[in-house]
Amino acid sequence: MKTLVTHRNLDVWKVSMDFVIDLYRITDGFPSSEKFGLASQIRRAGVSVCSNIAEGAARHYSKEFIQFLYIALGSVVEIETQLEIAFNLGYLRSIEAEKGTLDRLRKMLVRLIQAIEKKIVTRDKNRDA
Repeated sequence: MKTLVTHRNLDVWKVSMDFVIDLYRITDGFPSSEKFGLASQIRRAGVSVCSNIAEGAARHYSKEFIQFLYIALGSVVEIETQLEIAFNLGYLRSIEAEKGTLDRLRKMLVRLIQAIEKKIVTRDKNRDA
């Protein structure tokens, strides 16, 4: 019996799920005036990363999956920018740990995109042969 592969099997999804929990905890310490501002934006972008990985993995076509992975990658960069803003405003003492996780997520997403693209090229070459 073949094991069903889903987003839950992807390490990048697992890392992004852990990270979004961290983002919620980090933003809990923001001033109440930021509840619907920067804190909300950071949380939404964090949720977007894991959600887009999951939605893309559920798509039938590899090219669609890649499109969702690129959206997740955009959200990673969005979080990085928002955390730098929070740091510059004095809401965070450091963002080094978060930058490390963001770099890890970025690399994982790029590697997954490259692997899927390679699979598409190989499949297309075999089809043309």
